[in-house]
Amino acid sequence: MKRRRPTTQKEAESLAIQALAFIAGESERIGPFLAATGIGPDMIRAAAREPDFLAGVLDYLAGDEALLVAFATAADINPFDIPVARDILAGRNSR
Repeated sequence: MKRRRPTTQKEAESLAIQALAFIAGESERIGPFLAATGIGPDMIRAAAREPDFLAGVLDYLAGDEALLVAFATAADINPFDIPVARDILAGRNSR
């Protein structure tokens, strides 16, 4: 059963943190992410407290279809929920 679409800031943050954990879970995923963002592994925890960084995590995920589908499958969500959560984090009304 798919989880429902994120509708609040807290739900969007939770989804983005889950996506970050998914990316960080394997070296094949985290290496390219760190290279693309320019952030060091020691800075991830602090950065993860920032909505803009979390929106960037979702942007990164959405930019790689295979990664997006793998995460959506693992998280049991609709892949189209990622841009909805990203818009919420960016302060845009996605409705």
